[in-house]
Amino acid sequence: MKNQLLRTLVELRGNPRACVFTEPLWGLSMNLCLPYSSVFMLALGLNDVQVGIITSIYMFSQMICAFFSGAIVDKMGRRKSTAVFDFLAWSLPCLLWASSHGFWSFAVAALFNGMMKITMVSWNCLLVEDAPKDRITHIYSWVIICGNLSALFAPISSFLVSKLTLVPALRILYINAFVVMTAKLLILYRFSTETEVGRIKREMSRNMSWSQMLSGYKSAAQRILNSRGTIFAIIISVLVEIVGMLGTTFWQIIVSRRIGVPDALLPIFPMVRNIFVIVLFFTVISRINQNRMKWPLYGGFASSILGCILLISISNTSVWGYAILLISLLFDALGGAVLNTLRESLVAIHADPEERSKIMALFQTVVMLVSMPFGYIGGVLSEVSRVLPFVLSIGLLLLGIIATAVFYRSSAQERFRGIANY
Repeated sequence: MKNQLLRTLVELRGNPRACVFTEPLWGLSMNLCLPYSSVFMLALGLNDVQVGIITSIYMFSQMICAFFSGAIVDKMGRRKSTAVFDFLAWSLPCLLWASSHGFWSFAVAALFNGMMKITMVSWNCLLVEDAPKDRITHIYSWVIICGNLSALFAPISSFLVSKLTLVPALRILYINAFVVMTAKLLILYRFSTETEVGRIKREMSRNMSWSQMLSGYKSAAQRILNSRGTIFAIIISVLVEIVGMLGTTFWQIIVSRRIGVPDALLPIFPMVRNIFVIVLFFTVISRINQNRMKWPLYGGFASSILGCILLISISNTSVWGYAILLISLLFDALGGAVLNTLRESLVAIHADPEERSKIMALFQTVVMLVSMPFGYIGGVLSEVSRVLPFVLSIGLLLLGIIATAVFYRSSAQERFRGIANY
C-alpha cells in the first residue's frame, strides 16, 4: 500500500488499534458541545473575564494532576488509570455542565475536567509503548484525524440549537456526551491490555509508598534537563498549548459577538475546519518525515499566524466576511494539524522509554504551569477587545519560529563539530 498513513491504520494491532479505533466517539460526544462551550457560559450570565478564570482553573487543575500523573499511572497501570480518570475527567463533568446555572458549577466541573492530564499520560503510554517507533507520527496523525471526524456530526448540534435555543440544546448535548464518553472508556478498557512497560512499572511500585514514587521524579527531571530535544519539545508544547487554549476559548466569542455569526451556525465552521484537517492529513501531513521536522514546524507556525491575521481582520457577516473566515479556518487547520502532530511526536521520540510516564508527568506539569495564567490574561484582553487574544497568539507563534530556528541551528553546529572532531 503506497499511502503510509493508510498502511499504518490497516496494520494497527493491540493497544494502538484499541486507542485509535475508539477516538471517533469524540465526534458523537464532547465535540458536539465544544463549539458552544464559551458562548454557553456567556448565555448563563458569565462575562469574558469569568470565562477566562474558568479556563485558568481548568489549567491549574491540569497542572496539579499532571504532576502526580506519572506516579499514579505507574502504580495503577496504564489501562486502569485511563478508565478511572476518563470517567472523572469527562463523564462526571458532563453531568455538571448539563446542570450548570452559574460560575461555581463551571468552576467545579473545570477542577474535575483537569484530571484529563492523568489520562493524557496513561492513554499516551497505552497508545505508543507497544507501537513501532517508526510509525509514531502516523499513529498520532490517525488520532487527530479520528478526533476531527466530529465534522460529520456537527449538524446535530446546529439543528438542536436552532430548534431548542442554545441553553436547553447544550444541556441535552452534555447528557449525550456523558453516555457516549462512558461507553468509550468501557470499550477501550475491554479491548486493551496493560503494556509491557506498564506491567513492569506496576510490579516495581506495588510495595512503594507515594513519597517513594514521587522521589523517582528527580531522575526523570535530570533526564529532561540533559536532553536538548526534550527541552525543545517542552517549549513547542507550551506555545502550542497556549495558542490552542486561546483559540478554543475565544474563537467562539469573537465569531459570535464581534463578527456576528448566528449561534445556530457556530458548529458549521468547526465542521469545515475538521474537514480541512482530514484532507490535509492525507495530502500534506502524511508526507512529513519525523526525522526532518524543521520546515514542517516553520510551516505550521506561519500557517497559524496567517489564520489569526485573517480572523481578526473580519468585522461583519458579509459574503466577503464569510469567505475570509473560511480561508482563515483553512490556514488554522493546516497550522494546528501540523503543530499538534509534531508536538506529540517530539515528546514521544525524545522521552526516555524507561521513565516515560514520569517524564510525561513533569512535561505536562511544566506546560500547564506556564500556560495557566493565559486563560485569565486572554479573558482580560477579550474584555478590552475581542481581537486581542489572537494578537497574543500571533506573538506566541512568532516565538515558536524563533525557538525552532535556534534549536535546529544549534543541532547543525553540534553535528558539524562532531564531523570536524572525527
